[in-house]
Amino acid sequence: MLNSEYLKNLNKAQKEAVTYLDGPLLIVAGAGSGKTKVLTTRIANIIKEKKAYPNQILAVTFTNKAAKEMQIRVSKILGSSATGLSWLGTFHSICAKLLRKHAPAVNLKSNFTIIDTDDQTRLIKNICKAENIDIKQLAPRYILAIIDKWKNKGFYPNEVLINQKDVYEKTILPIYKIYQQKLIDLNSCDFGDLILHAVKILEKNKDLRKIYSTNFKYILVDEYQDTNFIQSRWLKLLSEKNKNICCVGDDDQSIYSWRGAEIKNFLEFDQVYENTKVIRLEENYRSTENILAVASNLIANNENRVGKTLKTTLNEGELVKLNCYKNGKDEAIGISDEIEKIKQEYSYNNITILVRAIFQTREFEERFLKIGLPYRILGGIKFYERAEIKDCIAYLRLVYQEKDDLAFERIVNNPKRSIGDSTIKSIHEFSKRQKDCLEISSRKMIEENLIKPKAKIGLMSFLDLISKWRNDLTIKKMGHVKLLQTILDESGYSAMLKNKKDLENENRLENIKELLSAMKEFDNLESFLDHVSLATSIDQEWEGEKVNMMTMHAAKGLEFDVIFLPGWEEGLFPHQKSIEEKGQSGLEEERRLAYVGLTRAKKKVVVSFSMNRFYQGDWIDSMASRFIDELPDKYLEKNSFFDETKEEIEEFEFNQDIENESGINSPGWIRYQKRIK
Repeated sequence: MLNSEYLKNLNKAQKEAVTYLDGPLLIVAGAGSGKTKVLTTRIANIIKEKKAYPNQILAVTFTNKAAKEMQIRVSKILGSSATGLSWLGTFHSICAKLLRKHAPAVNLKSNFTIIDTDDQTRLIKNICKAENIDIKQLAPRYILAIIDKWKNKGFYPNEVLINQKDVYEKTILPIYKIYQQKLIDLNSCDFGDLILHAVKILEKNKDLRKIYSTNFKYILVDEYQDTNFIQSRWLKLLSEKNKNICCVGDDDQSIYSWRGAEIKNFLEFDQVYENTKVIRLEENYRSTENILAVASNLIANNENRVGKTLKTTLNEGELVKLNCYKNGKDEAIGISDEIEKIKQEYSYNNITILVRAIFQTREFEERFLKIGLPYRILGGIKFYERAEIKDCIAYLRLVYQEKDDLAFERIVNNPKRSIGDSTIKSIHEFSKRQKDCLEISSRKMIEENLIKPKAKIGLMSFLDLISKWRNDLTIKKMGHVKLLQTILDESGYSAMLKNKKDLENENRLENIKELLSAMKEFDNLESFLDHVSLATSIDQEWEGEKVNMMTMHAAKGLEFDVIFLPGWEEGLFPHQKSIEEKGQSGLEEERRLAYVGLTRAKKKVVVSFSMNRFYQGDWIDSMASRFIDELPDKYLEKNSFFDETKEEIEEFEFNQDIENESGINSPGWIRYQKRIK
């Protein structure tokens, strides 16, 4: 039964966005302004007003979850009328449906398979092997990332124009040609192909394009600021006849350029589609007035934006807290203390720490484990459970004691030493018969010449290194931090991460650097390994409510009562790499990321920075992020560190921390005080 009240629950701008049904429409939907409600109500209204049948509406989202939620909401308004929404789904699901109908046009059969990332990687590895390309130097995942980039730009292999000076692209293009032909031979396509093939079919076949663009009387797109070139091209082709395309999004939340998203799709929408109507949803239903004022003032510093003025329906709320700490450890203590103070008022599940880089979670995890504060890592893996960290720990465990078979098995062929599964199986069988550990069994098998020549060389080299590192530890009394650095260098593990062209390796290296910093806090290897064992065992026992930790990127689309935003320091946030690679556009995207972080909060925000970071075994003198200067003072509550006067500050040597009556002064803190006074 039709819910006739569905328009009454909308504000003026929302109602206009729902009822405007003639021509291109761009809905600039600010954070927490009810964009999903508008989209679903608009679909319902189109059907109710008999402007189109459900199967004449194309509604596109980025996730299956969003598509399902949209379906449910429309059904609540219309009842059974929503069942005919056969073209509601993600870009990939809808393109797959279209492609099944017209597969022969791209040399596929309609029963083609869609291969996943593992299958893609396996195929690339096989191609590299056949073409004598060293995957240690050019990782399959990096090759696939470049191929995906080309597909997102709308290029088949014969259409790619490469930079001849780029040695990687020159090598990858021939691989792309072979890869694409292999997919055709296998009657398969990858996720990038789904949209690329769909676009090529529509571009080459005018009659078919006319059929689809005529059928789709209304097109609706969620999160339009996250679209890439090929997605926007597909939408343009399908809206060719009726022009009734409605795109919803927020340019201030465009944070995925590294994934191919092009903000210009949003900013230039009215140039691509003539006679575009622009409606701004500026009423925020999520955040308090003070939080919104801080976020709006910050994002106003971006030049490339459509622009909007958000206002809240809620009360003033608490001031946004701005805390300065002496160092990262104190920051973790300060935030945990704050959580302890508010835990009666807010559920742990509604408290979230948002970081710029995933390695930042380590100090918080250490602190939370120490005081028994339960937590979860959303969209990521807990620090001591990350593969590269477990590898490092395994090396240290085996050096510490030879009977650690689990550690042995994990690292004996990591990096690759030509010790395959069959060799490891043989060692296991020998070990079982001899009732010895894997390491001793390996040494005996070498003596008895029971290992194949190639594997024998790799195994001997590995065992010699283990003996050498044990000597470094026990005889030479090498410190545990230096020991791990030595292991990483001499094992080839560091070189493996540094040399491999792989998009994830930068994060892995950052995590290892953070591990080295963590180890400095312990007197010896034994105490550190005990700490790690305790950390991982305790971690698994917690159930129920937990404080959330995640990156700001992972928080997009979520909301929580309380948000903590630590590490607002130059180089970390805005991230140095982003500015170096993209200049002003990189800085603006970092600012949009800050905006996203702030607007996840409903009731309480705490921003913090520290004046010193312990990084890679050294104290780094840090400076408060430029974004701190862009936060309006009248909406901020600062901690006691800000009470220092200029007269109380003296000059100290670089990287010194001096205790005095008024607390601790560090060089970074002094520098910041001089800058702000």
